[in-house]
Amino acid sequence: MTRDGKDPHDERHMWWWLAYFLFGIHIVAFVMIYAVTHAPK
Repeated sequence: MTRDGKDPHDERHMWWWLAYFLFGIHIVAFVMIYAVTHAPK
C-alpha cells in the first residue's frame, strides 16, 4: 500500500470514524456534566 495512492473510500471512512468519535466524546462529556450538576446534595 503506497502513501500517494490513497483510496478516497478509506479517507471517507476515516472521516466518519472521526465524526463518530468526536460525537461520542461530547455525549460522554455532557452526561458527566449533567450528573455532576444534578447530583443530590
